[in-house]
Amino acid sequence: MGANAEYLFVGCYTGDKGGDGDGIDLLRRDPSTGGLTRLGLAARTPSPSFLAQHPTLPVLYAVNELDEGTVSAFAVAPDCSLTPLAVRPTGGADPCHLAVTADGRHLVVANYASGSVSVHPLDAEGAPGERSDLLTLAGSGPDQERQAGPHAHLVAPDRNGPDVLISDLGSDRVWRSRLDPISGRLGRPEPAVEAKPGTGPRHLTHSADGALVLAGELSGTLSWHRPAGGPTWAARGEVAASTATGAVYPSEVAMGRDSRFVYVANRGPDTVSTFAWDGENATPIDESPTGGVWPRHMILIGDHLYVANQRSHNVTVFRVDPDSGIPSLQGDPTSEPSPTCLLRWNRTMIRP
Repeated sequence: MGANAEYLFVGCYTGDKGGDGDGIDLLRRDPSTGGLTRLGLAARTPSPSFLAQHPTLPVLYAVNELDEGTVSAFAVAPDCSLTPLAVRPTGGADPCHLAVTADGRHLVVANYASGSVSVHPLDAEGAPGERSDLLTLAGSGPDQERQAGPHAHLVAPDRNGPDVLISDLGSDRVWRSRLDPISGRLGRPEPAVEAKPGTGPRHLTHSADGALVLAGELSGTLSWHRPAGGPTWAARGEVAASTATGAVYPSEVAMGRDSRFVYVANRGPDTVSTFAWDGENATPIDESPTGGVWPRHMILIGDHLYVANQRSHNVTVFRVDPDSGIPSLQGDPTSEPSPTCLLRWNRTMIRP
């Protein structure tokens, strides 16, 4: 594989969740053009619907979104081949998101269906051990079908401390819990964001100036929040994620490198919306078709935006204009079965 090439791992749904994938696939990215080449299956594992990388070790983690959820870890060789390290039960159903703490000592996993978060200590090689904690959330929302109970959808460890934010679609809250780095246990969760009833918080990101930007899956909105003392973030604004009529289910929110623009992937209309961000407001400036169906995830790499279209079985590439921030479709889609997550393999993070 070329020295200048970059690589993306792709998570997917496999047959157990009605998908067509076989596990984790590998794509090669041309850094100059942004184009993708499918290299095939990297590891066979059930429904690895979300992927994450260790901050300093060549280790990749995948949830296995099953009724009895597990998390799988793989050592990543220089050629990006994967060697299994461990598989651990998460203690919950349908894990859908995971992340490694900034110190590299723990893996936290969001169990969607059971509304819980598991914690797994990581050894010196990055392999996860048995759970050190299982935190079960509580709460509900007005959508009787989707919000009868808690649904942990994202875990976001603080880059500079022990706090973990937990996006809970079921209770319309983003919780904050403190992880004890010695015991590997999470403290009592406190509401960080109390979203409007029926919002269905899904994924979030932070702007360079410290705002929390949140995609509401059930309300079809983008909202932003600022620290208000203690664990609390105060709402500062909200806008529709899409101008389309009909149902809109935002899936992913991302910000450009300089935080001048916010991007939201919208399932339903199958679009990416672009918003100008000035630190106080997100102003809609563009909405573009994704070139596929059901955009489940997207990532920004330099001036390119990559979108995983789950139901049309492809990954599309956009070139982002650095001045206007508006993305334009580039080239033909890359075929991928039931893609749900894209992970840029960042070799620069790995210590020598």
